[in-house]
Amino acid sequence: MGDVTVWGIHAGKYADGDPQFKKEQVVGIGWAEVGDLSRYPADREAYKKAILDAYPTVKAGAVPVYAGVLYRFVHEVKEGDLFIYPSKVDREVHIGRVTGSYEFRPEMAKKYPNTAADPYASVRPVKWLKSFPRTYFSQGALYEIGSAVTLFQVKNYADEFISALQGAGPVVPPDEDPTVALVADEIEQTTRDFILKTLATEFKGHPFAGFVSHLLRTMGYRTRVAPPGPDGGVDIRASRDPLGFEPPILKVQVKSGEGKVGLPEVSALYGNVENSEFGLLVSLGEYTKQARDFAHNRSNLRLVDGSELVDLVLEHYESFDAKYKGALPLRSVYVPSPKADED
Repeated sequence: MGDVTVWGIHAGKYADGDPQFKKEQVVGIGWAEVGDLSRYPADREAYKKAILDAYPTVKAGAVPVYAGVLYRFVHEVKEGDLFIYPSKVDREVHIGRVTGSYEFRPEMAKKYPNTAADPYASVRPVKWLKSFPRTYFSQGALYEIGSAVTLFQVKNYADEFISALQGAGPVVPPDEDPTVALVADEIEQTTRDFILKTLATEFKGHPFAGFVSHLLRTMGYRTRVAPPGPDGGVDIRASRDPLGFEPPILKVQVKSGEGKVGLPEVSALYGNVENSEFGLLVSLGEYTKQARDFAHNRSNLRLVDGSELVDLVLEHYESFDAKYKGALPLRSVYVPSPKADED
């Protein structure tokens, strides 16, 4: 189909724009407070400024992403390009062709009140050509159009969507689809990154001791957290019995920083551990080789790094109380499992 670019688009987290897309023969984006997008220069910096002027409380890291969506929608999407729209309402993949240039339609807010909070006033007219069940496409193609960004270019599987439009039959999945492993791994890694980032930002400093203390309690320990301030090298004391007299007694030091923990910190904790006690150091970061070698030679000293901490969080998350579940919101989902993992 020549130099046609294939784009993907979403209609909002709750598919608010779905009726408008289908009835009006358009695709659209929000950020209505920015106004008519065609009045800005064809420059990404101009769109960044427009975003900040309209939404001054927006997170700084989101500004380039939002500005990129606005810029591409107005200046990069061309007449004749294709749009792939995976609807959350009818669970079908709709393919349409762009039939005109950018338009600003502020009246859409009244016509479609479900988008009133952020109307899809910026639109591109399209002609919807065909609709397909999601099962028509490969797992890789579905994964690509599941992008978290509102507007994105479909690159890896563009030919698959074009072929479907031209009459090709549904894709027969191979015995081993490499995308299945990719999807599962990326979901897992995203979850792990989210946990570490949340712990690093929401529980920095002394609150991290409270979090680790709570985690230990879900594992069956009774804990006492040292108050803020000098702690003598021990943040938490933990034991199995209510009074904390019966062994094993754990002396725990926590590090909420994401850098590497070295031998001095590890040996300082161990200096507070008596013969009948155990030392535990929990860090969001990693440990130097010297620190790990030191701990390896001592049976009553244990180092937990950020990766292992995430493992423990996932293992015991269901036992967390409401406070910590609220600060670290997770939910159980099923993800594809490669056949090789099932053997």
